Amino acid sequence: MSTQISDPVVAAFVETVNRHDREGFLDAFADGGVVDDWGRTFTGRDEIAAWSDREFIGSEGVLTPEEVSESGGAVTVVGDWRSTHANGRSSFEFRTDGARIASMTIREG
Repeated sequence: MSTQISDPVVAAFVETVNRHDREGFLDAFADGGVVDDWGRTFTGRDEIAAWSDREFIGSEGVLTPEEVSESGGAVTVVGDWRSTHANGRSSFEFRTDGARIASMTIREG
């Protein structure tokens, strides 16, 4: 498996996350975008922002990709997640809507 993210939307998103760029992170989502964090669903900018401020960008998270795959229109990045909120190998499945993220699903890697 590759560690290179070939999808430019997802690659830019991971870079934005690793820079802890709150506004860039929020702007990366399509209108009505969804985050599914281990079964907890956050929809739209306000819900995603509140979740992220506590558990994602606000916890200074960094994702180091270890495996990248594409299947059925989804890009999955499995890697080491380190933050002040949670740590460990995680799987991030992305679906894009043009130039933005339509959904991000986080599960155990």
